[in-house]
Amino acid sequence: MGCLKNKVAIVTGAGTGIGRAAAKLLAADGAKVVLVGRRAEPLNSVVKEITDAGGEAVAHPADLVDGEQAAGVAEFTLKTFGQVDILVNNAGFSSKVRSVKYVQPDEWEAVFKVNVEAVYRLTQACLPDMLSRGEGTIITTSSMAALKPGVLGGSPYSAAKAASLNFSNGLNSELRASGIRATAIIPAEVNTPILDGRPAPPDDEARKIMMQPEDVARCIHLAATLPVRTVIEEIVVSPTIPRDMSAEMEIASKAGAPS
Repeated sequence: MGCLKNKVAIVTGAGTGIGRAAAKLLAADGAKVVLVGRRAEPLNSVVKEITDAGGEAVAHPADLVDGEQAAGVAEFTLKTFGQVDILVNNAGFSSKVRSVKYVQPDEWEAVFKVNVEAVYRLTQACLPDMLSRGEGTIITTSSMAALKPGVLGGSPYSAAKAASLNFSNGLNSELRASGIRATAIIPAEVNTPILDGRPAPPDDEARKIMMQPEDVARCIHLAATLPVRTVIEEIVVSPTIPRDMSAEMEIASKAGAPS
């Protein structure tokens, strides 16, 4: 392999789930990876996994609710490695209350800060370097909730992920002639820690038939490793076997209702 040798990648939400799996795949192909997340401990654990396997990675704890910290990830990366070739906007956050009838402004705003504002701020901060070299890949993990919104994903999350999807499409429209390519990954249910925040978290049997983090990470890897002449604009992926979500949806529709 090694097709990403001398490339530098940023992966947000890299301590667990899709981000962790994607960071390991990119590093295995030779990329130097900056791992971003709120908590240092899981990031350092992934750094160790990567370096033990012969790769190169550094941890950069940052709270992406704060737009300044999000933009600062690019500054850190440029100071550390001198360039940014691949940005994976993977960090996600969902509200505990899902129904538009009950969700409060603070939860709504937090969802948009992580899923939209952080994506915009970090992407914008990476663009000068990418544009100066005429090449850059920006991969954003959206969600099936962007295409099929509902109470299980939640009103704030569905709206925010639709915004991140359109942001990605807008990057292609505006900047592809300058060598910037943008990919939106649109997965349905994936067995990641974000599911633990649902009003009714899926049980072990349900999680067995879901996609796993490494499945979506392979989509990210594909978008990052294709020749620069080619861009995958969107990848939509979902579990092969459907499952009954009606009971979980009923609980989600009532979460946050006045007692």
